[in-house]
Amino acid sequence: MGRGKEVNNITTFLEQKLEFRKHANAFRKLTINEGLIDFCSNDYLGFASSADLRELISSKEKAQAPQPTGSTGSRLISGNNTIAEQLETDLALFHSAESALLFNSGYDANIGLFSSLAQRGDTIITDELAHASIIDGARLSNGTRYSFRHNDLKSLEAKIKVSKGNIYIAVESIYSMDGDEAPLKALVELAEQYGAALIVDEAHATGIYGPHGSGLITHYDLEKRIFARVITFGKALGCHGAAVVGSSLLRNYLINFARSFIYSTAAPSHSHLSVSMAYQLLQKEDFQTKIHEKIQFFKKESAAIAKRFIPSNSPIQSFLIPGNNEAKQMALLLKEHRFDIRPILSPTVQEGKERLRICLHTFNSVQDIKQLLSLLIKTA
Repeated sequence: MGRGKEVNNITTFLEQKLEFRKHANAFRKLTINEGLIDFCSNDYLGFASSADLRELISSKEKAQAPQPTGSTGSRLISGNNTIAEQLETDLALFHSAESALLFNSGYDANIGLFSSLAQRGDTIITDELAHASIIDGARLSNGTRYSFRHNDLKSLEAKIKVSKGNIYIAVESIYSMDGDEAPLKALVELAEQYGAALIVDEAHATGIYGPHGSGLITHYDLEKRIFARVITFGKALGCHGAAVVGSSLLRNYLINFARSFIYSTAAPSHSHLSVSMAYQLLQKEDFQTKIHEKIQFFKKESAAIAKRFIPSNSPIQSFLIPGNNEAKQMALLLKEHRFDIRPILSPTVQEGKERLRICLHTFNSVQDIKQLLSLLIKTA
């Protein structure tokens, strides 16, 4: 009897939480949108649907001995192989790092990295707009956690001054919701001044900046001054997975203490071969010039409503529409014109800063960009 009451209480709790979301017009649900013009995905370079990439992967697999469809276990048990280790060697070389360690996703990488680093008495300081995976990783650690105002060096320094133990500063090079850039050079100097370790998530910079898309850290020649970088393969590279790049000492530490690495079944060889071929394709053409030309064209054509956009020189262009209902209605209007653009609602972003997150791609045509902006200008 008592047991049934507990279950009923849990059911009521779940229902109330969902009703609260619906009342706030923030209820999430899965949708499938086909036949629309993509202005919402993170496939900035079009690699996810690239026939060239598919051909490279197919040719590579045919040249290899047949591989198992699954890895069969964690890397520490039965899931390690020469394909994974070669990819890590190639990643370290490409990103100008000493070493690299593969994870199954960017979320896994950040969870494993941050949860294992900070011990009791240490401190993790995150930009207030850092990705949820960074925040969750910090929460799972035993360290003290602070956040600083977005891209505000004075706010960060104030937090550093009250921090104890080993200090880890976590930022993104390009922020996933605003699309703006972290002041990386100034962050490096501040971290060095106080002996802190700077960790940079390059998820939305990989493939877009730096030599052959190696990221903003290599673009600014800061590789030797960064403690760790998180590189993800599910955005501009059109694949899946991630890696932490840094020193060999850090790699060995993560193999021994990062729980999301130790206790996860490794990705299959097909996934690692796909990533390897994506990096090969990345070096065949100047994809960076192509995407930046689209970005500059978009910014020029949107000059009349520039004040509605969060300043950004990245493929992420966020058009502010305060209010969950208002943002959702605009997204529906654009969908009627075959544009796939998703509203970003509170609590994902701060209330009052709801927006349409417009992602630009090398495959977006000039005509489509002009038509999209024409609709936004009419409603602005």
